[in-house]
Amino acid sequence: MTASPPRTEARASVAPPPTSRRRRIGGWIALAIALLAVGSIGALLAGIGEWAQRDALDPESAGPTGTRALVEVLRDQGVEVEVARSRADVARALDEASTGSTLVLPDTPALSDEGLIDLADPAADIVLIDPRSRTLRLFLPGTTIGARADALLDPQCDLADAERSGPVVPGAVFDAGEGAEGCYLTADGQAGLVVADADGRRVAAIDARAVLVNEVLADDGNAALGVNLFARHPLVVWYDPMLGDTDLENTDPSLGESTPPWVSPAITLLFLAAAAAAIWRGRRFGPLVRERLPVTVRAAETAEGRARLYAQTRDAAHAADDLRIAALRRLARLLGLGPNAAADEISDAAAERLSADRRVVRGILLDDVPADDAQLTVIASRLRELEAALRDAVRPERNRP
Repeated sequence: MTASPPRTEARASVAPPPTSRRRRIGGWIALAIALLAVGSIGALLAGIGEWAQRDALDPESAGPTGTRALVEVLRDQGVEVEVARSRADVARALDEASTGSTLVLPDTPALSDEGLIDLADPAADIVLIDPRSRTLRLFLPGTTIGARADALLDPQCDLADAERSGPVVPGAVFDAGEGAEGCYLTADGQAGLVVADADGRRVAAIDARAVLVNEVLADDGNAALGVNLFARHPLVVWYDPMLGDTDLENTDPSLGESTPPWVSPAITLLFLAAAAAAIWRGRRFGPLVRERLPVTVRAAETAEGRARLYAQTRDAAHAADDLRIAALRRLARLLGLGPNAAADEISDAAAERLSADRRVVRGILLDDVPADDAQLTVIASRLRELEAALRDAVRPERNRP
């Protein structure tokens, strides 16, 4: 058996090669770049979605579904158009109007019925550009939402604004209530434009997504109809609310309101059952136990114990390896070699320093295998003599009298 070289133990604690480290760091950098790319793409898609949603019927949007073109046409006709993003802006604009004003109302789910009525109360005219069942009930009682009409229809009514505009494709149509006049009638009698006079003001309902948005405003009589409906007064207040403009106290439903009635009692019962099971089957702590501290054994006693074990098993080769490993470490320090020096390098350096035969030195340090305790004693003596000779050669001043 040969002695284990010191380099083997040292290699176990050294860092991985630089190539492997660079490869690992490059992998983390690539992963970070991939995550940033995915996040950027997601944010871009979310932004595009928000832009598209905000763009619909926005009076300041030049997109296909915006209504900026109609606003510019109104301003060219001398009509002042003020865009209001909050209820306060609407109230201020309507109060400051010296003459009559037209209020343009889209769908406003964030306002209560009372808030919507109060908002529209100062206006001389109201135009519902995205009429839903609630706004029709509040401002055009009896008028309901019907089907759709995607064909070109003539006005077919006595309303001068519609007669001057000509035919349009109305999109959504309505069943006009009592006292309301319907224009652009379908074969079923449903109207694409409903107008009624109530409380001294005029209220009109039209599907602006099909008639007044930028992409279709130039078609047929769309632009003329929009101007005729909106420009009855010198001021148009266009309400396009922000997300936070609401008079509702709590618009987010709670978990209990979003789930069926039996869910909350079932969850409570499950929690109680889990607590009962934990108390019944849970692991209980016993009394405190004093822990015995670990025993400290001196190095000399450990070496003596290992020597006795080797002696009992008659493992002379293993004992010789231990002696050689310790001797190689000391010789490496004497020769000025690093901790990673291999056993054969130490052996050759020692032979060169002593001007001795390399084969003899390698036999002492590496190759000779003891068969019994007598040969082990010989190897131990030769190791001690070799180490003493090398120490004398390296540090001759210590041998001087």
